[in-house]
Amino acid sequence: MNLLIKPASGACNMRCSYCFYADEMAHRECANFGMMSVETLEKIVEKSLANADRFCNFMFQGGEPTLVGIDFYRALPELVKKHNTRGVGVGYAIQTNGYNIDDEWARLFAREKYLVGLSLDGPREIHDANRKNAAGRGTFDAVTKTAALFDKHKVEYNILSVVTGASARGALKIHNYFDAKGFGYQQYIPCLDPLDAPGSTPMALKADQYAAFLCRTFDAWYDDLCRGKYVYNRTFENWMAAMIGRAPENCGMAGVCSPQYVVEADGGVYPCDFFVMDEYKLGNFLTDSFEQMDAKRAELGFIERSRRLHPDCMQCRYYTLCRGGCYRDRVELGDGEPPKNRFCAAYLKFFPYAVDRMADAVRRLLNN
Repeated sequence: MNLLIKPASGACNMRCSYCFYADEMAHRECANFGMMSVETLEKIVEKSLANADRFCNFMFQGGEPTLVGIDFYRALPELVKKHNTRGVGVGYAIQTNGYNIDDEWARLFAREKYLVGLSLDGPREIHDANRKNAAGRGTFDAVTKTAALFDKHKVEYNILSVVTGASARGALKIHNYFDAKGFGYQQYIPCLDPLDAPGSTPMALKADQYAAFLCRTFDAWYDDLCRGKYVYNRTFENWMAAMIGRAPENCGMAGVCSPQYVVEADGGVYPCDFFVMDEYKLGNFLTDSFEQMDAKRAELGFIERSRRLHPDCMQCRYYTLCRGGCYRDRVELGDGEPPKNRFCAAYLKFFPYAVDRMADAVRRLLNN
C-alpha cells in the first residue's frame, strides 16, 4: 500500500513559478486545509496498517511537508509501532524543497531511513530562474547546503528536477553539474501546464523541446555508462524495465492509473496527486473505510478512463515503452476521440534515436 500524505496541505515557504499544486488549489472550494494533526495521522496509520498486504509506504509531500514541524515526524514511528500488530513492512519517504532543512531534520531522515527527494533543477542560473523564496530571491544556496547536510548525515536521497522549456535547452549544463556534484540518483519531471490553459505560461515545455532534452541527456548518460559510471535516471530506468517485460514503477509511465491514496491535511482522500480537487474526492480517513473509498474510485471511473488510448497508440511500434504516458499529460482532441499524450511527438523522436543504445545499456546493466 502506498500513501501520499500532504501534512501541510499546499502551504509552502517557496514560490516556484511552475507549481502545479498551487494551480490545483485554485480549482477547489477550500484551497488550503491547514496542518494535519497527529490525531489524523494516527487514524491514517491505523487504518493503513490494518489493510496493507505485506508492505505500507508512507510518503510525505506538499506544498512543503516539513512545515508541519519535526515533532509530527517524530510521532510517526511510535504510531507505527503501536498499530503495526501484523508486522507489516513499513517504508518512509518525503519530497522536500530543501529550503529550511537543518541538522536535526537530516538526523531524523537518516535515523528513520527516509528516502528523500530533494528538488534541485540544476546549476544556479537554471534553478533560481523558477525556484524562488517568498521574497522573490533564488534558493540555490539553501538547497545545495541541504544536499551537503544529507551527505554529512548519510541520508538516502535523490534529486528531482522539473524540466521547463527554458531549462530543456540547458540539458548538458544540468547533466554536467549533477555529474560534478556526484548526484547518482536523478529524476526529471516535465513541467505541467495549467489545468485551464495548456501552453500558456513562459515555463511551458513543448514536445520538440522535451525531445531535445531527452536526446541530449541520454547521450551524456549513455556515454557515462560506457565509461563505467552508472547514474540512476528514473525515466530511462523505467523504459529499460519495460524493454525486458517488467512493469514500470513510475505510475505515470505504466499507461494505466493505479489505485492511489493521496491524503490531504484534513484526512480527505483523492485518487492522484494531479487530481486533488473536489470532484475527485474519494472520502476521508476519519469517516470512510478503504472499501468505501475504492467504491467511490470505481464510481468515478478514474482508472477506467486511463485505459482509453488514442488509436495511434495501438499502432505505434513504441507503444510498449510509452504506453500512452501519464493521463495528466493527455490532451483532449475533440470529436469523441480518446486523448493523446502532449509529448507523443517527443517520444517519436527520442525512441528511434536512443532505443538501440538503450537495449545495449540493458545488456550492460544486467551483465554487471
